Amino acid sequence: MKQKAILWLSIISLLVVVAFMAKDFFLANDQIAQNPYEYDLAKLRQVDSSAIGYHFTGQIIPEIKDLAGIAIDAYDNIYLAGDNEVKIYNANHNLEKTISTSLKSRCIGVGENAIYLGANNRVAIFDIDGNSLGTWESVSEKSVITSIAVSEKFIYVADAGNRIVYQYNHKGELLAEIGRKDEERGILGFKVPSPYFDLLIGHYGELWVVNPGRHRFERYNDNGELVSSWQRTSMGLDGFSGCCNPSNIAMLSNGSFVTSEKGIERIKIHQPTGDFLTVVAPPSLFKEGTTGIDLAVDSNDRIYVLDPVQGIVRIFEVKENI
Repeated sequence: MKQKAILWLSIISLLVVVAFMAKDFFLANDQIAQNPYEYDLAKLRQVDSSAIGYHFTGQIIPEIKDLAGIAIDAYDNIYLAGDNEVKIYNANHNLEKTISTSLKSRCIGVGENAIYLGANNRVAIFDIDGNSLGTWESVSEKSVITSIAVSEKFIYVADAGNRIVYQYNHKGELLAEIGRKDEERGILGFKVPSPYFDLLIGHYGELWVVNPGRHRFERYNDNGELVSSWQRTSMGLDGFSGCCNPSNIAMLSNGSFVTSEKGIERIKIHQPTGDFLTVVAPPSLFKEGTTGIDLAVDSNDRIYVLDPVQGIVRIFEVKENI
């Protein structure tokens, strides 16, 4: 009897152990499925109204197929580019002119007397009346032109395919390649996992380039030398996340940056130091999955947001001094 009692007690103990092991196993699987480190994008797409410092004040509906690029000149004329045409609006948002281009434009830059269009691997130039001024030969068959910025001295062209910025003079002569990896000079090289690679001219004529795979802004001088940089990596409003953000940028008169993102579609403002300031437009204004949200700013610091999916340009103004 004593041996039977010990045997039954052992069997019961074993069953208890197995039960606890099974519970731990299934609980662990459930915890793995929930993944406590996985970000909830639905929550990240929600922005508290107190964090939004701008309000919607108007829109332009250009009816351009595959609307892709926006630029604003010194007189606040607005240039919109897409498939086969460029439309020019005046400062009151009235259509002034339509230029036929026979190009599927990806981006646009505007100078004093010329319009520069990035189309696949080349740059096409037109005068303000729509006359063709020629095409710059592509540097490489791999070139994917994603951004063009025009200063008094130079034209800068961002090539996402080769991960390089080209510096041209106004005659179209290639002067330099900027951003090629050079550890001795502290240049990390541009990390561009997808065709979102933007740049702009600052208020002192300096070049600012987004290094999107590093969530980093880089400032270069006329000689192509890296002068300064700032970086913000975060899933929150204070930074950028994903493979390649921000996707597009513009600059306000005080030197603050307007930024757009893909993955979490939102427009924000970061101070010249890189610190987050406010939200311009929350993700709820865009269809989920929208990419290529190009940006421009006029002389009154109104922010123009190109929505390629809905085919419109929204205009935002600050609610109050921030």
